[in-house]
Amino acid sequence: MITIKEAITIVKSNINPLFKETTKPVEKAGGYYLYKDVYSLINMPPFRQSAMDGYALNLHDDLSYNLIDEVKAGDDHQPILKPGDAIRIFTGAPVPDTANAVMMQEKVAIDGSKITIENNLLEGHNIRPMGEQVKKGELALKKETKLTPAAIGYLTSLGITEVQVFKKPSIALITTGNELIEAGEPLPYGKIYESNSKMLLNALYNLKFYDVTIHKIEDNYIQTKNKLETVINNNDLVIATGGISVGDYDFVGKALKELQVKEVFYKVKQKPGKPLFFGKKEDTAIFALPGNPAAALSCFYAYVYIALQKMMNNDTIELPRVKAKSISKFDKKGDRPQFLKAIYNSDKVEILEGQNSSMLQTFALSNALVFVPEDVSSININDELEVILLPM
Repeated sequence: MITIKEAITIVKSNINPLFKETTKPVEKAGGYYLYKDVYSLINMPPFRQSAMDGYALNLHDDLSYNLIDEVKAGDDHQPILKPGDAIRIFTGAPVPDTANAVMMQEKVAIDGSKITIENNLLEGHNIRPMGEQVKKGELALKKETKLTPAAIGYLTSLGITEVQVFKKPSIALITTGNELIEAGEPLPYGKIYESNSKMLLNALYNLKFYDVTIHKIEDNYIQTKNKLETVINNNDLVIATGGISVGDYDFVGKALKELQVKEVFYKVKQKPGKPLFFGKKEDTAIFALPGNPAAALSCFYAYVYIALQKMMNNDTIELPRVKAKSISKFDKKGDRPQFLKAIYNSDKVEILEGQNSSMLQTFALSNALVFVPEDVSSININDELEVILLPM
Protein backbone atom coordinates (compact mmCIF):
# COMPACT_ATOMS: atom_id res chain seq x y z
CA MET A 1 0.00 0.00 0.00
CA ILE A 2 1.40 3.38 -1.04
CA THR A 3 0.82 6.94 0.11
CA ILE A 4 -1.33 9.53 -1.68
CA LYS A 5 1.74 11.54 -2.61
CA GLU A 6 3.41 8.46 -4.07
CA ALA A 7 0.27 7.54 -6.01
CA ILE A 8 -0.02 11.02 -7.54
CA THR A 9 3.66 11.03 -8.50
CA ILE A 10 3.33 7.58 -10.09
CA VAL A 11 0.27 8.62 -12.14
CA LYS A 12 2.11 11.70 -13.40
CA SER A 13 5.18 9.74 -14.40
CA ASN A 14 3.27 6.92 -16.13
CA ILE A 15 0.91 8.97 -18.30
CA ASN A 16 2.18 10.53 -21.51
CA PRO A 17 0.54 13.17 -23.70
CA LEU A 18 -1.44 11.62 -26.54
CA PHE A 19 -0.09 13.90 -29.29
CA LYS A 20 -2.70 12.50 -31.68
CA GLU A 21 -4.41 14.65 -34.29
CA THR A 22 -8.08 14.90 -35.18
CA THR A 23 -10.15 17.33 -37.23
CA LYS A 24 -13.12 19.08 -35.63
CA PRO A 25 -15.75 21.50 -36.90
CA VAL A 26 -14.91 24.85 -35.32
CA GLU A 27 -18.20 25.01 -33.44
CA LYS A 28 -17.41 21.67 -31.76
CA ALA A 29 -13.74 22.38 -31.01
CA GLY A 30 -14.20 24.26 -27.75
CA GLY A 31 -11.79 23.12 -25.04
CA TYR A 32 -9.43 21.46 -27.52
CA TYR A 33 -5.85 22.59 -28.23
CA LEU A 34 -4.68 23.42 -31.75
CA TYR A 35 -2.50 20.72 -33.28
CA LYS A 36 -0.92 23.15 -35.75
CA ASP A 37 -0.73 26.86 -36.49
CA VAL A 38 -3.83 28.41 -38.07
CA TYR A 39 -3.43 31.14 -40.71
CA SER A 40 -6.06 33.69 -41.64
CA LEU A 41 -7.99 33.16 -44.85
CA ILE A 42 -8.96 36.84 -45.09
CA ASN A 43 -8.11 40.31 -43.86
CA MET A 44 -9.98 41.11 -40.65
CA PRO A 45 -11.74 43.41 -40.96
CA PRO A 46 -12.02 42.62 -44.67
CA PHE A 47 -12.60 46.31 -45.51
CA ARG A 48 -12.10 49.67 -43.86
CA GLN A 49 -14.78 49.66 -41.21
CA SER A 50 -16.56 52.36 -39.23
CA ALA A 51 -15.94 52.14 -35.49
CA MET A 52 -18.87 54.45 -34.69
CA ASP A 53 -22.38 55.43 -35.61
CA GLY A 54 -21.82 58.83 -37.17
CA TYR A 55 -20.69 60.48 -40.40
CA ALA A 56 -17.90 59.51 -42.78
CA LEU A 57 -16.14 62.58 -44.16
CA ASN A 58 -13.85 63.60 -46.97
CA LEU A 59 -11.95 66.12 -44.86
CA HIS A 60 -11.50 69.75 -45.84
CA ASP A 61 -10.70 73.00 -44.02
CA ASP A 62 -14.25 73.83 -42.96
CA LEU A 63 -16.42 72.29 -40.20
CA SER A 64 -19.46 72.14 -42.50
CA TYR A 65 -20.14 69.24 -44.88
CA ASN A 66 -22.70 68.29 -47.53
CA LEU A 67 -24.64 65.14 -46.63
CA ILE A 68 -24.92 63.08 -49.82
CA ASP A 69 -25.65 59.43 -48.94
CA GLU A 70 -25.89 56.70 -46.31
CA VAL A 71 -24.04 53.41 -45.76
CA LYS A 72 -25.14 50.87 -43.17
CA ALA A 73 -23.63 47.55 -42.09
CA GLY A 74 -23.91 45.02 -44.90
CA ASP A 75 -24.13 47.56 -47.74
CA ASP A 76 -21.84 46.95 -50.69
CA HIS A 77 -22.03 50.25 -52.56
CA GLN A 78 -19.21 52.82 -52.65
CA PRO A 79 -20.40 56.44 -52.63
CA ILE A 80 -17.82 58.83 -54.07
CA LEU A 81 -17.11 61.76 -51.75
CA LYS A 82 -15.45 64.99 -52.84
CA PRO A 83 -13.67 67.15 -50.24
CA GLY A 84 -16.42 68.61 -48.05
CA ASP A 85 -18.84 65.70 -48.59
CA ALA A 86 -20.21 63.43 -45.87
CA ILE A 87 -22.34 60.30 -45.64
CA ARG A 88 -24.36 58.87 -42.77
CA ILE A 89 -22.62 55.69 -41.57
CA PHE A 90 -23.16 53.06 -38.90
CA THR A 91 -20.89 50.88 -36.76
CA GLY A 92 -19.41 48.03 -38.77
CA ALA A 93 -20.32 49.53 -42.13
CA PRO A 94 -17.72 49.74 -44.91
CA VAL A 95 -16.09 53.16 -45.14
CA PRO A 96 -15.89 54.40 -48.76
CA ASP A 97 -12.41 54.72 -50.21
CA THR A 98 -12.97 58.47 -50.69
CA ALA A 99 -13.75 59.04 -46.96
CA ASN A 100 -10.85 59.51 -44.58
CA ALA A 101 -12.43 60.05 -41.13
CA VAL A 102 -15.61 59.32 -39.17
CA MET A 103 -17.13 61.76 -36.69
CA MET A 104 -19.31 60.23 -33.99
CA GLN A 105 -22.94 61.32 -34.27
CA GLU A 106 -22.99 62.98 -30.83
CA LYS A 107 -20.59 65.64 -32.11
CA VAL A 108 -22.55 66.55 -35.24
CA ALA A 109 -25.28 69.18 -35.78
CA ILE A 110 -27.69 68.45 -38.64
CA ASP A 111 -29.49 71.03 -40.75
CA GLY A 112 -31.25 69.33 -43.66
CA SER A 113 -28.54 68.17 -46.09
CA LYS A 114 -25.86 70.09 -44.20
CA ILE A 115 -23.95 68.92 -41.14
CA THR A 116 -21.53 70.75 -38.87
CA ILE A 117 -18.92 68.91 -36.83
CA GLU A 118 -17.60 70.18 -33.49
CA ASN A 119 -13.92 70.05 -34.40
CA ASN A 120 -11.50 69.07 -37.13
CA LEU A 121 -10.32 65.46 -37.27
CA LEU A 122 -7.14 63.67 -38.20
CA GLU A 123 -7.21 61.24 -41.10
CA GLY A 124 -8.20 57.73 -40.04
CA HIS A 125 -10.22 58.87 -37.02
CA ASN A 126 -12.77 56.18 -36.00
CA ILE A 127 -11.88 53.98 -38.99
CA ARG A 128 -10.74 50.43 -38.42
CA PRO A 129 -8.09 49.70 -41.09
CA MET A 130 -8.50 46.66 -43.31
CA GLY A 131 -6.56 43.81 -41.69
CA GLU A 132 -6.26 45.63 -38.35
CA GLN A 133 -6.76 42.40 -36.37
CA VAL A 134 -4.99 40.08 -38.79
CA LYS A 135 -4.04 40.15 -42.45
CA LYS A 136 -4.70 37.42 -44.99
CA GLY A 137 -2.02 34.76 -44.69
CA GLU A 138 -0.82 35.88 -41.26
CA LEU A 139 -0.74 33.66 -38.20
CA ALA A 140 -4.17 33.78 -36.58
CA LEU A 141 -3.60 31.36 -33.67
CA LYS A 142 -0.50 29.34 -32.91
CA LYS A 143 -0.18 25.63 -32.21
CA GLU A 144 -1.25 24.50 -28.70
CA THR A 145 -3.61 27.46 -28.21
CA LYS A 146 -6.65 26.39 -26.17
CA LEU A 147 -9.85 27.01 -28.08
CA THR A 148 -11.95 29.15 -25.76
CA PRO A 149 -15.35 30.58 -26.79
CA ALA A 150 -13.54 33.76 -27.88
CA ALA A 151 -11.11 31.73 -30.00
CA ILE A 152 -14.01 29.87 -31.64
CA GLY A 153 -15.66 33.18 -32.46
CA TYR A 154 -12.41 34.62 -33.80
CA LEU A 155 -11.70 31.67 -36.10
CA THR A 156 -15.28 31.66 -37.36
CA SER A 157 -15.01 35.39 -38.16
CA LEU A 158 -12.06 34.49 -40.40
CA GLY A 159 -14.19 32.04 -42.38
CA ILE A 160 -12.49 28.97 -40.88
CA THR A 161 -14.87 26.02 -40.52
CA GLU A 162 -12.55 23.17 -39.43
CA VAL A 163 -9.41 22.95 -37.30
CA GLN A 164 -6.80 20.29 -36.58
CA VAL A 165 -6.66 19.75 -32.82
CA PHE A 166 -4.99 17.42 -30.36
CA LYS A 167 -7.25 14.41 -29.95
CA LYS A 168 -8.81 13.96 -26.56
CA PRO A 169 -8.64 10.47 -25.09
CA SER A 170 -11.22 7.85 -25.95
CA ILE A 171 -12.58 6.61 -22.63
CA ALA A 172 -14.47 3.49 -21.60
CA LEU A 173 -16.48 3.41 -18.36
CA ILE A 174 -17.18 -0.04 -16.93
CA THR A 175 -19.54 -0.78 -14.06
CA THR A 176 -19.74 -4.20 -12.48
CA GLY A 177 -22.17 -5.90 -10.13
CA ASN A 178 -25.15 -8.27 -10.13
CA GLU A 179 -26.93 -5.90 -7.76
CA LEU A 180 -27.07 -3.04 -10.26
CA ILE A 181 -30.09 -2.17 -12.41
CA GLU A 182 -30.94 0.80 -14.61
CA ALA A 183 -32.74 3.77 -13.04
CA GLY A 184 -36.38 3.86 -14.09
CA GLU A 185 -36.90 0.12 -13.78
CA PRO A 186 -38.83 -1.41 -10.87
CA LEU A 187 -36.48 -1.96 -7.93
CA PRO A 188 -36.55 -5.57 -6.70
CA TYR A 189 -35.42 -6.52 -3.23
CA GLY A 190 -31.61 -6.76 -3.05
CA LYS A 191 -30.98 -4.51 -6.06
CA ILE A 192 -29.79 -0.90 -6.26
CA TYR A 193 -29.87 1.62 -9.07
CA GLU A 194 -26.54 1.90 -10.88
CA SER A 195 -25.28 5.49 -10.56
CA ASN A 196 -21.51 5.38 -11.04
CA SER A 197 -21.60 5.40 -14.84
CA LYS A 198 -23.89 8.45 -15.03
CA MET A 199 -21.90 10.20 -12.32
CA LEU A 200 -18.51 9.66 -13.96
CA LEU A 201 -19.89 10.32 -17.45
CA ASN A 202 -21.04 13.74 -16.33
CA ALA A 203 -17.78 14.40 -14.49
CA LEU A 204 -16.03 13.74 -17.80
CA TYR A 205 -18.50 15.86 -19.78
CA ASN A 206 -17.98 18.68 -17.29
CA LEU A 207 -14.28 18.53 -18.15
CA LYS A 208 -15.16 18.51 -21.89
CA PHE A 209 -14.25 14.89 -22.53
CA TYR A 210 -16.99 13.56 -24.78
CA ASP A 211 -15.54 10.46 -26.44
CA VAL A 212 -16.93 8.16 -23.77
CA THR A 213 -18.65 4.77 -23.93
CA ILE A 214 -20.40 2.96 -21.06
CA HIS A 215 -20.23 -0.79 -20.51
CA LYS A 216 -22.17 -2.65 -17.83
CA ILE A 217 -21.27 -6.20 -16.84
CA GLU A 218 -22.49 -8.65 -14.23
CA ASP A 219 -20.26 -10.45 -11.75
CA ASN A 220 -19.10 -13.05 -14.24
CA TYR A 221 -15.41 -13.72 -14.78
CA ILE A 222 -15.49 -14.61 -18.48
CA GLN A 223 -17.76 -11.68 -19.31
CA THR A 224 -15.55 -9.34 -17.27
CA LYS A 225 -12.34 -10.53 -18.93
CA ASN A 226 -13.76 -10.35 -22.46
CA LYS A 227 -15.21 -6.89 -21.98
CA LEU A 228 -12.00 -5.54 -20.41
CA GLU A 229 -9.94 -6.97 -23.26
CA THR A 230 -12.16 -5.27 -25.84
CA VAL A 231 -12.18 -1.83 -24.22
CA ILE A 232 -8.46 -1.89 -23.43
CA ASN A 233 -7.70 -2.61 -27.08
CA ASN A 234 -9.94 0.20 -28.31
CA ASN A 235 -9.48 3.10 -25.88
CA ASP A 236 -6.85 5.40 -24.47
CA LEU A 237 -8.29 5.23 -20.94
CA VAL A 238 -10.40 2.63 -19.15
CA ILE A 239 -12.18 3.43 -15.88
CA ALA A 240 -13.84 0.54 -14.06
CA THR A 241 -15.84 0.80 -10.86
CA GLY A 242 -16.37 -2.10 -8.52
CA GLY A 243 -14.99 -5.62 -8.62
CA ILE A 244 -11.48 -4.61 -7.60
CA SER A 245 -11.50 -5.84 -3.99
CA VAL A 246 -10.82 -9.42 -2.90
CA GLY A 247 -14.33 -10.78 -2.58
CA ASP A 248 -15.47 -14.04 -4.17
CA TYR A 249 -17.28 -12.11 -6.91
CA ASP A 250 -14.74 -9.36 -7.49
CA PHE A 251 -13.38 -10.33 -10.89
CA VAL A 252 -11.85 -7.12 -12.26
CA GLY A 253 -8.44 -7.56 -10.63
CA LYS A 254 -8.22 -11.23 -11.66
CA ALA A 255 -9.19 -10.39 -15.24
CA LEU A 256 -6.67 -7.57 -15.51
CA LYS A 257 -3.93 -9.89 -14.34
CA GLU A 258 -4.84 -12.55 -16.92
CA LEU A 259 -4.92 -9.88 -19.63
CA GLN A 260 -1.32 -9.01 -18.68
CA VAL A 261 -2.15 -5.47 -17.63
CA LYS A 262 0.87 -4.11 -15.79
CA GLU A 263 -0.04 -3.28 -12.21
CA VAL A 264 1.53 0.11 -11.49
CA PHE A 265 -0.01 0.28 -8.02
CA TYR A 266 -2.86 -1.28 -6.06
CA LYS A 267 -4.19 0.13 -2.81
CA VAL A 268 -3.55 3.62 -1.50
CA LYS A 269 -3.41 4.60 2.13
CA GLN A 270 -6.43 6.90 2.05
CA LYS A 271 -10.07 7.15 2.99
CA PRO A 272 -12.22 6.79 1.01
CA GLY A 273 -10.80 4.76 -1.85
CA LYS A 274 -8.23 2.39 -0.40
CA PRO A 275 -8.77 -0.39 -3.06
CA LEU A 276 -7.64 1.75 -6.01
CA PHE A 277 -5.87 0.11 -8.96
CA PHE A 278 -3.80 1.84 -11.63
CA GLY A 279 -2.28 -0.10 -14.46
CA LYS A 280 -1.18 0.07 -18.09
CA LYS A 281 -1.20 -2.11 -21.15
CA GLU A 282 0.85 -0.65 -23.96
CA ASP A 283 -0.52 2.90 -24.41
CA THR A 284 -3.81 2.36 -22.55
CA ALA A 285 -4.17 3.49 -18.95
CA ILE A 286 -6.51 1.58 -16.66
CA PHE A 287 -8.02 2.78 -13.39
CA ALA A 288 -10.16 0.44 -11.32
CA LEU A 289 -12.00 2.55 -8.77
CA PRO A 290 -13.90 1.35 -5.70
CA GLY A 291 -17.56 0.55 -6.28
CA ASN A 292 -18.85 2.85 -3.53
CA PRO A 293 -19.96 6.00 -5.37
CA ALA A 294 -18.40 8.65 -3.12
CA ALA A 295 -15.12 6.72 -3.04
CA ALA A 296 -15.17 6.37 -6.84
CA LEU A 297 -15.75 10.09 -7.36
CA SER A 298 -13.08 11.08 -4.83
CA CYS A 299 -10.55 8.87 -6.62
CA PHE A 300 -11.63 10.29 -9.97
CA TYR A 301 -10.82 13.83 -8.84
CA ALA A 302 -7.62 12.87 -7.01
CA TYR A 303 -6.05 10.64 -9.71
CA VAL A 304 -8.03 10.20 -12.93
CA TYR A 305 -8.27 13.98 -13.33
CA ILE A 306 -4.47 14.18 -13.29
CA ALA A 307 -4.19 11.45 -15.93
CA LEU A 308 -6.65 13.26 -18.19
CA GLN A 309 -4.81 16.56 -17.96
CA LYS A 310 -1.47 14.85 -18.56
CA MET A 311 -2.89 13.14 -21.66
CA MET A 312 -3.87 16.57 -22.96
CA ASN A 313 -0.38 17.93 -22.22
CA ASN A 314 -1.84 20.65 -20.01
CA ASP A 315 0.46 22.74 -17.83
CA THR A 316 -1.84 22.57 -14.79
CA ILE A 317 -2.70 18.95 -14.11
CA GLU A 318 -3.96 18.96 -10.52
CA LEU A 319 -7.08 20.55 -9.12
CA PRO A 320 -6.41 23.85 -7.34
CA ARG A 321 -5.69 23.74 -3.62
CA VAL A 322 -6.27 26.64 -1.22
CA LYS A 323 -6.09 27.27 2.51
CA ALA A 324 -9.30 27.97 4.42
CA LYS A 325 -10.50 28.32 8.01
CA SER A 326 -12.74 25.54 9.25
CA ILE A 327 -16.21 26.41 10.54
CA SER A 328 -16.75 22.76 11.56
CA LYS A 329 -15.41 20.22 14.00
CA PHE A 330 -14.40 16.76 12.87
CA ASP A 331 -12.83 13.71 14.54
CA LYS A 332 -10.90 11.40 12.21
CA LYS A 333 -11.03 7.68 12.86
CA GLY A 334 -7.97 5.61 12.04
CA ASP A 335 -4.60 6.68 10.70
CA ARG A 336 -5.39 6.99 6.99
CA PRO A 337 -5.40 10.45 5.37
CA GLN A 338 -8.91 11.46 4.34
CA PHE A 339 -10.74 13.40 1.65
CA LEU A 340 -13.77 15.02 3.27
CA LYS A 341 -16.73 16.39 1.37
CA ALA A 342 -17.07 20.10 2.07
CA ILE A 343 -18.44 23.48 1.03
CA TYR A 344 -15.86 26.22 0.44
CA ASN A 345 -16.89 29.86 0.50
CA SER A 346 -14.78 33.00 0.86
CA ASP A 347 -11.80 31.47 2.68
CA LYS A 348 -14.08 29.46 4.98
CA VAL A 349 -14.84 25.77 4.66
CA GLU A 350 -17.60 23.65 6.15
CA ILE A 351 -17.05 19.91 6.55
CA LEU A 352 -20.36 18.22 5.85
CA GLU A 353 -22.11 15.39 7.65
CA GLY A 354 -22.35 12.01 5.97
CA GLN A 355 -18.76 11.16 4.99
CA ASN A 356 -19.46 7.47 4.34
CA SER A 357 -17.93 6.25 1.08
CA SER A 358 -21.29 4.97 -0.16
CA MET A 359 -23.14 8.27 0.35
CA LEU A 360 -23.62 10.71 -2.51
CA GLN A 361 -26.15 13.02 -0.87
CA THR A 362 -23.42 15.04 0.84
CA PHE A 363 -21.20 14.95 -2.25
CA ALA A 364 -24.10 16.44 -4.22
CA LEU A 365 -23.85 19.55 -2.02
CA SER A 366 -20.06 19.80 -2.07
CA ASN A 367 -17.85 22.08 -4.11
CA ALA A 368 -14.61 21.00 -2.43
CA LEU A 369 -12.74 18.25 -0.64
CA VAL A 370 -10.86 18.88 2.58
CA PHE A 371 -7.62 16.95 2.76
CA VAL A 372 -6.84 15.68 6.27
CA PRO A 373 -3.24 14.41 6.62
CA GLU A 374 -2.30 11.20 8.36
CA ASP A 375 -0.98 12.97 11.47
CA VAL A 376 -4.16 15.00 12.10
CA SER A 377 -6.72 13.26 14.30
CA SER A 378 -9.22 16.07 14.84
CA ILE A 379 -10.29 19.39 13.35
CA ASN A 380 -11.53 22.33 15.38
CA ILE A 381 -13.21 25.58 14.43
CA ASN A 382 -10.75 28.10 12.90
CA ASP A 383 -8.17 25.42 12.10
CA GLU A 384 -6.48 26.17 8.78
CA LEU A 385 -7.21 23.38 6.31
CA GLU A 386 -6.05 22.36 2.87
CA VAL A 387 -8.99 22.47 0.46
CA ILE A 388 -9.18 20.94 -3.01
CA LEU A 389 -11.56 22.91 -5.22
CA LEU A 390 -13.75 20.73 -7.40
CA PRO A 391 -14.63 21.64 -11.00
CA MET A 392 -18.18 22.92 -11.07
